[in-house]
Amino acid sequence: MKPRFSMAAVLCGTLILPAGMAHAGDVEAGKGLFASKGCIACHGPRAEGMAAFPKLAGLPADEIVTALKAYRAGETRGKMTVVMAPNAKTLSDIEIADLAAYLSDIR
Repeated sequence: MKPRFSMAAVLCGTLILPAGMAHAGDVEAGKGLFASKGCIACHGPRAEGMAAFPKLAGLPADEIVTALKAYRAGETRGKMTVVMAPNAKTLSDIEIADLAAYLSDIR
């Protein structure tokens, strides 16, 4: 006897991310967020860093995600926490993934 699945069940299963599965991140969406959220003001137009603000271009996406989620949670991550925490608090998980995808893609 073969298992039978309805077409609706198959389609629903492919459209819904399983719990805990992370959003892969969209480079173009991240590029737009980097500009619209004001990241350019401190990190520069190509995320190369400026003054006391670090270079973010080319960092691994998982490092960026970890840092932004920590800032969003209110964790202290160095002297710039006071600047980054309020900015990170406004970001959703999807926006964080998109920013990380963009920043890690810059070469």
